[in-house]
Amino acid sequence: MVVLNKIYTKTGDDGTTALGTGERRPKNDLRIDAYGTVDETNAVVGLVRLHMNADAKAVDDVLSRIQNDLFDLGADLATPETDQDLGYEPLRISEAQVSAIEAAIDELNGDLSPLRSFVLPGGGAASAYLHLARTVSRRAERLMVELTGVEKINPAAVRYMNRLSDYFFVASRYLNDKGENDVLWVPGQNR
Repeated sequence: MVVLNKIYTKTGDDGTTALGTGERRPKNDLRIDAYGTVDETNAVVGLVRLHMNADAKAVDDVLSRIQNDLFDLGADLATPETDQDLGYEPLRISEAQVSAIEAAIDELNGDLSPLRSFVLPGGGAASAYLHLARTVSRRAERLMVELTGVEKINPAAVRYMNRLSDYFFVASRYLNDKGENDVLWVPGQNR
């Protein structure tokens, strides 16, 4: 395990950052933006977890796993696929991680009240923050899809982000008393 004692290195003072391959890229590079937005998603998940009730342990356990997965995803995106020998096996999001998110969605979704309208962010703090996590993860997914037009990335990584935003939506409803306390959209309410 690498121990990071010094927080600043000054190597990024020129506006670049290092990828897992050692290559340096501008900090506004699409790949950097993609994994930076994955990191932002992780930070929002941390906020969700601060607002969880003790009776939602099953959701909190999944969110804990998701936070670790998001670090895996950041490592995946930070290490471009290349034919060069890196001297190590790069960490990649796996199909098993995608399947785990799907199973978590299915577990919660079966208990939800039927959806009759679009759901507005709200209800409880954890639910509202899950909606924020959903929108940030969708932005990360859009950046990753854009990146696929420029560079090769792990297809499982894009699938993972797509499922993740679905999980955040379903979990937000689950935490709103299984959808009973969802805040529903009322079209044209303020005309």
